[in-house]
Amino acid sequence: MTELVLAYGEYLKTEKHASANTVSSYLRDIGQFSSAMEDSGVALADAVEKDVEAYTRSLTRRGKSPATVTRCVASIKSFYQYLISRGMVDRNPAKGIAPVKVERKLPQILTGKEVELFLEQPECTDLKGYRDRAMLELLYATGIRVSELIALDVDDLNLPGGVLKCFSKGKERVIPLYPAAIRALGEYVHMVRPQIVESPEQTALFVNMSGERMSRQGFWKLIKYYQEKAGIQKDITPHTLRHSFAAHLLENGADLRSIQEMLGHADISSTQIYSKLLNQKIKDVYKRAHPRA
Repeated sequence: MTELVLAYGEYLKTEKHASANTVSSYLRDIGQFSSAMEDSGVALADAVEKDVEAYTRSLTRRGKSPATVTRCVASIKSFYQYLISRGMVDRNPAKGIAPVKVERKLPQILTGKEVELFLEQPECTDLKGYRDRAMLELLYATGIRVSELIALDVDDLNLPGGVLKCFSKGKERVIPLYPAAIRALGEYVHMVRPQIVESPEQTALFVNMSGERMSRQGFWKLIKYYQEKAGIQKDITPHTLRHSFAAHLLENGADLRSIQEMLGHADISSTQIYSKLLNQKIKDVYKRAHPRA
């Protein structure tokens, strides 16, 4: 079983080009499902639709959210498709399981003033301040995911051309940079990074103060620190700047297809949520401002 799950994880990474987070989530889901089937005396190869249905009901009884249950069903379905492709089973017991209806919440974004306040927090008085300013400017300038940010190498940045190359899920996209981001990145790359990185073999664009590639946890702590420093009450996450990037572009006239391409969304429906966000904002303004609203 362990070898099979590991092989499935490798398949997700190499053939499906899934992110590290997705692979981790899917393998965790499969591991929990496998344990539940073992406790019920059901071999994975013998599981049928009613076994999967019973498992999803048990998740709901334990208080798991609809989104979590839906993801588990997707994980199980994907795993059995993999087994079918390898000739290990001949049916997918999760195929007929309908996904739980998930109410999609509109993402929280920062106002333009809040973004300005947040980006001003790193003080360029030491190496860390210059690095942090460059990271936050790049995140808001491009809307890339935090996993993509920490995976960047120096060669992915083209400062003379004012663009960033970003690789994700086997695809490359090129995203423009605004002047303030180019300036902050130029100061970091030319003046600061060489003082932090000792090994010429280190290719990471953003590194911690020990000269190693920045981690997700390290960047998360950085975000929370500057949120508190700015006194912003909204719960800011790395994804908040990504959402704000997309919403502000749309608000200022960008078309959905261009935003989709910059965000790296495979499906336009993922990008359309920002239209709903803009429509909600217009409704809120209307209710506050119209004398008869």
